[in-house]
Amino acid sequence: MHSSCLPFLLLFVGPVASQQIWDIWQTTWDRSGLFTSLAPSTPINFVSPGAIGSADIVVDDSSVFQTVYGFGGSLTDSAAELLNNLKTTNSNNYWALLDYLFSPTDGANAAGLNYIRVPLGASDFSASVYNYDETSGDTSFNNFNINVAPSYVFSVLQDIKSVNSYLKIHVLPWSPVRYLSFEATLVLTLVKPGWMKTSGSMDGGSLSSNEVTFYATYLFKSLQGFQSKGLTPYAISIQNEPQNSDTTYPSCTMSVAVEAQIGMALRSMMNNNGFGAVKIIGFDHNWSGVSTYAIPLLQAAPNSFAGVAFHCYEGTVSEQAAFQTAFPNKEIYFTECTGSLGSDWWSDIKWYMDNIFIGALSYGASTGLMWNLALDGNGNPFLPGTDSCGGGCRGIVQINSDGTYSVNQEFYSMAQASKAIIPKDVGGPFGQRIGVTIGGELSWALIVGAYVTGRVNPTDWLRYSIVVLNWDDTNNGSWDPVAVPTTIEFRGMQASYTFPVGVTTLWWFAPETSVNSTNAESYALYSETDGKQQPLNFFQ
Repeated sequence: MHSSCLPFLLLFVGPVASQQIWDIWQTTWDRSGLFTSLAPSTPINFVSPGAIGSADIVVDDSSVFQTVYGFGGSLTDSAAELLNNLKTTNSNNYWALLDYLFSPTDGANAAGLNYIRVPLGASDFSASVYNYDETSGDTSFNNFNINVAPSYVFSVLQDIKSVNSYLKIHVLPWSPVRYLSFEATLVLTLVKPGWMKTSGSMDGGSLSSNEVTFYATYLFKSLQGFQSKGLTPYAISIQNEPQNSDTTYPSCTMSVAVEAQIGMALRSMMNNNGFGAVKIIGFDHNWSGVSTYAIPLLQAAPNSFAGVAFHCYEGTVSEQAAFQTAFPNKEIYFTECTGSLGSDWWSDIKWYMDNIFIGALSYGASTGLMWNLALDGNGNPFLPGTDSCGGGCRGIVQINSDGTYSVNQEFYSMAQASKAIIPKDVGGPFGQRIGVTIGGELSWALIVGAYVTGRVNPTDWLRYSIVVLNWDDTNNGSWDPVAVPTTIEFRGMQASYTFPVGVTTLWWFAPETSVNSTNAESYALYSETDGKQQPLNFFQ
């Protein structure tokens, strides 16, 4: 009798015993919750399905998409300076902040941010304009010196790495080097005529196609320079915003053909000199340039670029879909968007989740980054004379001269997303996006991303996470925040949770093999807390 009934009983009971929601992190519109852990006193169980809620989230773990490499921002010279000043002024606050931002420890009150973009040379957030080789005529870059950069850029990066060993560093220049000398131009006329920049300045202008090899060499030496600091980059881009030329800060326009040539030359140097694992990421500019630049670039040099990166300042996130369609096996990175001083806290979070921390990932992005990691309350310091950030840029973190700090809406948005994908285990993998759909009469009220995170021990259950934005906050134009009673469907079972207006991240654990599988091993019953399983020997 037991032999004939056991499979049926286990199939019925198994999901109830195994799938429970214990972990909830939440940021609410009224700030009553600010990246707050709300672990329930009793778990939320997945049970046999009944009527759906006002919204119904259906998680489909049979559809697995890109790995999410992480979230973060740019360590500009300005951000590094402020963090270094904080370290000097109040060392305890400095390390507390780094821990809150970057610690990947499972269950910690920390975001686990791990992806940092670093300018090669000066940007619009530097004290002055500089590059790593100011020597006129040094076409071999024998006088290249990575230490021209402020020392605190490297010391802060090393401190971050000490907190989060998963740190990924993505480097890129805002402009090529300033010049080649007139004498060098004469010597090189038959081979490589002209300055590296048409403007003769790091501010604005464009790169001549004649300087491809020189520029590739400069970028390669930049990789070596970072490596010498114990900070080997994860990725490098050829040029920040290659469709932008601004005479008030380092910038440079670069044609698709030129960037493709540099990418090919640099890829060859990297492959032949121990940097084969470092990725080259193309474009690094606005969504609006997907058809005019990102796609043509990969068509021109498909073997040199791992993918492309996008910014938020023109176009819409849905334009990433065109690149996905054209190059389904290439990667997409979202690498820059800035907050503006004086904007509305909750409106910003809604936009960020819809367009970046859920939205960009839904259109294939593997990262979600904001601009400056840290600035002060006035959006300082920035390059004297720059016209960027006309109304003032806001950092992910605000650092004050008295040794105090606070985190902004940019942090809360990405922290909620990061919790869903950071490794569950030490040395474990990052999460992958999986399928999710939303039904019910209030389906429009929720924006949802779903993810699965693998385990180091193959017998431990996988973590399944959802990040949910509830933006049902108005009724006929009047402010009216409405919590949405929601059912969550997973592998034929159902859990219920009411999502307040805000952002909620929650997760549960389940075996890799669906409980509906015909594999007999999937019929074993377990209980679990925090992903650790113990057999339930009901039938012994």
